[in-house]
Order: sequence, then C-alpha cells, then structure tokens
Amino acid sequence: MSTADLGFARVDLDREDRQGLPEVVYGPGKSPAQIAAIVRTLLAHNTGPVLVTRVEAEPARAVLAEVPGGRHSPGARLLVWRPAVATAFTVAVAAAGTSDGPVAEEAAEVAAAIGLAVRSVTDVGVAGIHRLLAERDRLRAADAVIVVAGMEGALASAVGGLVACPVIAVPTSTGYGAGLEGITALLGMHASCAAGITVVNIDSGFGAAMAAFRLAQVLRRRR
Repeated sequence: MSTADLGFARVDLDREDRQGLPEVVYGPGKSPAQIAAIVRTLLAHNTGPVLVTRVEAEPARAVLAEVPGGRHSPGARLLVWRPAVATAFTVAVAAAGTSDGPVAEEAAEVAAAIGLAVRSVTDVGVAGIHRLLAERDRLRAADAVIVVAGMEGALASAVGGLVACPVIAVPTSTGYGAGLEGITALLGMHASCAAGITVVNIDSGFGAAMAAFRLAQVLRRRR
C-alpha cells in the first residue's frame, strides 16, 4: 500500500483503489499550509474528489489561495476539489429542525461532492408529525435516507417506520440539559424500535454521507 510521507502526515494514496474515494482530510488541528500540502498530494495521485471537512471560512480562504480550483461551503464547513458527477443513487437528507441544519448541510454537501444525488427535506421533526407525513412520498422515493435529529432523536424511528430503504441516523448535539450534548439522541436512535437503522457518530453528517456512499458502491458493482 502506497503512502506519501510529508513529514507531518503520511497520505494514503491507495484508498481510492480500495474504497472508491481518495482519503478525506479532517481539517481541525492542521494549519492551512499543511492542509494545502495534503490536498496537492491527493490531487496529484488520485482522480476522484478531494474533500477537507470542518474548515472555517478564514483557513479555507488561505488553503484556496495556495490550491486554486476548490470550493468552500461555509454552512457545511467543507472544502471540495473535483466534485464527482451525480449518479442515479438518491439520498434524502431529512433534518428534524433548523438547529440541526449545519449537520444536515454537511451530510448533503459531502454526499453531493462524492457523487450521490441529494434531496433535502427540512424541518420535519416529530413535534409536528404532519410535516413529516407530508414528505413521506419524497422519502420513500430515495435509495437511502439520512435522518439528522437532536433532542430525543425520535425522527429516526418515525422515518424508519415509513420507508423501506436504508435509514442512516445522525444524532446531533441540539437540545437542552438532559440531551447531554447528543448522547440522549444517540442512545434513542440505537434503541429505536424501527429495525435495521444505522446510527453514526454525534454531529457526523460526514459519516452518514460516507455510509450512503458505501451502499451506493455495492449497488453499482452489482449492476
């Protein structure tokens, strides 16, 4: 397995061959110069999209000044070079409330950048269940649904009971004291009575998008 040793990082050059995408860079803790060096290496040795997650506006500008041709999505805090062309695999990203929006946006932007067709469904939390029911046809038409919810995380169970496709649940840190910064939603989603729900890490829109990508890869290979 081939790597590029940059001194401060060893970049995985074979991940695209193994998994269908180049290594994705986690931005926090890295300087703009370090991010730029890693991105240049990935662009030179791979053909697919290159992503850097959790990058705020100011360091993003510094990176783009060193490595032009990319795009920054401020809400998703995502840098992207060479986004993939959308495939036929459709992901619906359903956010319980406006406060869950940043995590839902990260999921949607990452999914779009890696070649999934994305449909966003906003503000369909279970406190007003009629809002969710009004969107059930759009959710059922998707190949996978990413559910983003904080508080008690009940939206994942509700969606899991409405659709037949895979449901990927993202607990968020949205909520008051007993929400425990997303732990309550995490445990609620794990304890869901809707069988077969996949649960990723708290606030990890990125992780949910990557889970959907793996499903899409399996379907593509079978076709």
